[in-house]
Amino acid sequence: MSWFLLVLAGLFEIGWAIGLKYTDGFTKPLPTMLTVASMVVSIALLGLAVKTLPMGTAYAVWTGVGTVGTVALGILLFAEPVTAIRIGCIALIVAGILGLKFAA
Repeated sequence: MSWFLLVLAGLFEIGWAIGLKYTDGFTKPLPTMLTVASMVVSIALLGLAVKTLPMGTAYAVWTGVGTVGTVALGILLFAEPVTAIRIGCIALIVAGILGLKFAA
């Protein structure tokens, strides 16, 4: 259950990271409220996950899931560049996440 909560926390991290783009510097009320809500939910779920998972592992996985998802959505939504180096680096992050999962 902790791993499920951790991945869900990572998904909410993606939500707030992408949401930042839509807040327009926190000047748009609805995107700002949704972004802040995503931040709170993400941190709360991370807090629940670290009750039973090692803090270092949980934090690394949480940020890794957020990073991979945010880069992927940046490519899809904002036409950010897709280069071999970027894809290779994301693959390394995914490998690290999987390594931490299987090592825990």
